[in-house]
Amino acid sequence: METIIKREFILDGLCCVNCANKIEAQCKKLDGVSDANINFISKNLVIQFQSEDKISKIIVEAKKIVKRIEPDVNFIQRDVHGVKYEGHSHNHDNGHSGENEGNNKNKIIRFCVGFAIYIIAVILKLDYFLEFSLYLISYLLIGGDVLIVAIKNILRGEVFDENFLMALATVGAFSIGQFPEGVGVMLFYQVGEFFQDMAVNKSTKSISALMDIRPDYANKKINDEIVIVDPDEVHIGDIIIVKPGEKVPLDGNVIEGSSLIDSSALTGESVPREVETGGEILAGCINKNGLLTIEVKKEFGESTLAKILDLVKNASSKKAPTENFITKFARYYTPIVVISAVVLALIPPLLIPGATFSQWIYRALVFLVVSCPCALVISIPLGFFGGIGGASKNGILVKGGNYLEALNSVEMVVFDKTGTLTKGVFKVTQMHAQGDINKDELLEYAAFVESYSNHPIATSILKAYGKEVNKKDIENVEEIAGKGIRAKVKGKYVLAGNSKLMDSEKIAYTKGENIGSIIYVAIDNKYVGSIIISDEIKDDSISAIKSLKSMGVKKIVMLTGDNKDIASSIGKALFVDEVYSELLPQDKVEKLEKLQKEKSPKGKIVFVGDGINDAPVLARADIGIAMGGVGSDAAIEAADIVIMTDEPSKIALAIQIAKKTKKIVMQNIVFALGVKAIILILAVFGLANMWEAVFGDVGVALIAVLNSMRAMKV
Repeated sequence: METIIKREFILDGLCCVNCANKIEAQCKKLDGVSDANINFISKNLVIQFQSEDKISKIIVEAKKIVKRIEPDVNFIQRDVHGVKYEGHSHNHDNGHSGENEGNNKNKIIRFCVGFAIYIIAVILKLDYFLEFSLYLISYLLIGGDVLIVAIKNILRGEVFDENFLMALATVGAFSIGQFPEGVGVMLFYQVGEFFQDMAVNKSTKSISALMDIRPDYANKKINDEIVIVDPDEVHIGDIIIVKPGEKVPLDGNVIEGSSLIDSSALTGESVPREVETGGEILAGCINKNGLLTIEVKKEFGESTLAKILDLVKNASSKKAPTENFITKFARYYTPIVVISAVVLALIPPLLIPGATFSQWIYRALVFLVVSCPCALVISIPLGFFGGIGGASKNGILVKGGNYLEALNSVEMVVFDKTGTLTKGVFKVTQMHAQGDINKDELLEYAAFVESYSNHPIATSILKAYGKEVNKKDIENVEEIAGKGIRAKVKGKYVLAGNSKLMDSEKIAYTKGENIGSIIYVAIDNKYVGSIIISDEIKDDSISAIKSLKSMGVKKIVMLTGDNKDIASSIGKALFVDEVYSELLPQDKVEKLEKLQKEKSPKGKIVFVGDGINDAPVLARADIGIAMGGVGSDAAIEAADIVIMTDEPSKIALAIQIAKKTKKIVMQNIVFALGVKAIILILAVFGLANMWEAVFGDVGVALIAVLNSMRAMKV
């Protein structure tokens, strides 16, 4: 496998989704770049290089692209390990945000003065020249920056964007003597942009907050002193102290203290869990009440939390088909509209008797204002961000918008059995006593016989017995290979083992139904009963399968390496459509490939596994979902979606979130294009004016952004 060379950059001050799309598209075209992605939420640009030798040249080119498209954005390179940029960025931010505040203050003052002059010009009846002067001054104060950006962009060859459309429409309005409308449209546009920026910032902040589980510091113990350090400065074997109310900064083992911990940031689980000395603890949990001393087991970069943060941070780089479509759509849509507007301004006055140029130019200007694709370009990525953020809050990590969208077309769900639908822990589930012995005595004899074995079955019998075994009561223990154990317990000869043991000793017994491992027990060569040990079904497995079926999933399949009888009895209990048993990991891939042929071309197959030996199948399925078991690294690496709580019912919730997100995205597309189409048609017939056009642009964008924020609420 070739190594991928990646570098990360922070685009500090990036606030326009459209510009982000342009930067991404142009960086992808650079020679020597295999891929480039911008995450608008975290302002991260990740560039993948084909080889080492061109990296520095490409970085210089990328910087030029950013400066050309967004001159105010600062281009900061994260260091190779992504570690020490933190402090640097903060200092940098402070300066930058101070600068920004100053700029915003000036902008607001300019805007207010311009607005006051505009009101004076509207109210007072002045002569033509004075009126024109007042409108022009207010226009320049309110919309001067839009004009400057539009001119700069045209000089750089970046013609078709919202600044250009607005400048063209408002300057056009002035040229045909529509002064109040020219200024009014710019005023309305700037107010709308301000609210839209506020809404975008609020939603990006709230999505970031859902994902901001990175601890800021660690209390490191150095020779009886506690020093506050960055989590990156703590190493394996170091001792850290976590006080009540603090976040656990690194993965480790508790060596002193006990406490309740809130792991909702990692798992979405609301009930606090107890940890005590000797227990494992993961970074990102919040210590509720006790003081904990922890020995660090993993560097911060290797912790489960760091992997989750990395996943979530990069989730938006895998764009959903709808997002890609909208980006392409916007690229062609704006030039087509501008050309149509030119045709609308020039052709009808030449062909229609009595038509004037000023009348048709006005219609063309209305056409231009309404056509801006902002509403779509901003609201659709935000919808997917919101869906991914809402899912992560519920302990479902989705690695990209493409997987979230794919969940809408699930036709078949294939489950692994052990550890996914069942708990993967052996337990005594049934006992059948026969003759003059009761169940407690049966269990006692079995526990005494099995007390010398460390086989999982023996362990589960001893656990069920739960009392101390007096070894003095046991003599002549003899293991019979592949069959069971013989021993003298309290003076009686006891046999415990499988059916082969009963057959070889010629003991008549009642054969049990094989829904697990059956231990037959005989005392003094007489059969006294059986104990059934099986893997327990998870509490919510049945409801999970019910929910999936009610959501329209056509087929549920279970694959397992377990024997046929056990597999089919669990399959029956769970109401699974098909069961395939006694499979090796490679057989699972084969089975999945056969099932792939049964689905429709657009349908998707989901494979759900516990990720330890299921990596090949997880990778092969259309969507691989792993039970993360908080900490199974293999699962987090191989799967497209990770369920942090190990609950199968979360799969139905993930599909529900996906459907809701898709619905919101489709609502935005239909609403934005619908309103724009109506106003465009009205504009052609002269029935829409500039005010309606501005609502069709800025108003629609604002409503679409606010609608997108609903995707976060699950």
